[in-house]
Amino acid sequence: MALTQTNHVIEHLKAANPHLKEPGNLEMVVIKTTGDRVQNVLLAQLGGKGLFTKELDEAMLEKRIDIAIHSMKDVPTFLPVGITLHAIMPREDVRDAFISTHAADIGALRSGARVGTASTRRKAQLLKLRPDLEVVPFRGNVDTRLKKLADGEVEATFLAAAGLNRLGRAADITSFVAPSDMLPAVGQGALAATCRDGDKRSQVYLSALTHWPTAVAVSAERAMLAVLDGSCQTPIAGYGETDGDGTLRLRGLIARPDGTETAEAERTGPEAEADNIGRRLAEELLLNAGPGMIEAIKSENPNIIRVPNETEGEA
Repeated sequence: MALTQTNHVIEHLKAANPHLKEPGNLEMVVIKTTGDRVQNVLLAQLGGKGLFTKELDEAMLEKRIDIAIHSMKDVPTFLPVGITLHAIMPREDVRDAFISTHAADIGALRSGARVGTASTRRKAQLLKLRPDLEVVPFRGNVDTRLKKLADGEVEATFLAAAGLNRLGRAADITSFVAPSDMLPAVGQGALAATCRDGDKRSQVYLSALTHWPTAVAVSAERAMLAVLDGSCQTPIAGYGETDGDGTLRLRGLIARPDGTETAEAERTGPEAEADNIGRRLAEELLLNAGPGMIEAIKSENPNIIRVPNETEGEA
């Protein structure tokens, strides 16, 4: 997946900057991350999604690479000092793909069916819809997960539709899950690029590829996530959309991992206020959440903002 996405960006960089087509002007460096190497342990137990970026960040700060390409949903909420983030290229399909050898969609699964996922976000929203299902840990690359499914370890699983589309594997999708049933991960479907703060050349290259509606939507989603201080152990979902006329719509969700309690909220406003919309939506989610959910989130994220009370208004 990482190689496919990086090659996708490289082709667009070359198209926008023909001199990069010349031999020696652009080199792809493959770096295997901890998240890629360790496939038998849940990310939450390993330390979170930063395991997909740590080695690349180190290589960048040591000037062994100039640009790193990621799935935006794998980029940590807070980046190391000295590294800047760009949301680039038009966003792919944001939906989760339902893949099953036994059912056409979530509703058609038998009661008690085993469903595999390593995502607390997917688990919480799935159990909210179908509390009668059994959700089991499920990691590995696309081929590994699909083989486990074919071997009968589970009856269904989920993958990001965007990744399957980029790999040319759309035929593996049984059905799509509407965002109204399973809100996507923050940044899902978007590609991210990072470079050093002072590297003006790389920043110019990446700016030329930036798709404004994607950048606005992802900015709002990540502003929400920053307030919630999201980790892999806290089910958080967010999806921003622009309407083409300067208005942004942002939906957000936080939940208990078992799906027994969720809080949802939605805000709209001018694209220019994307970050503020994200922050305000996060505060609304915290106000909508029950005390038990807030305490659970606080125990996982001790730096979470203080929840404003009803009389304080919006800070």
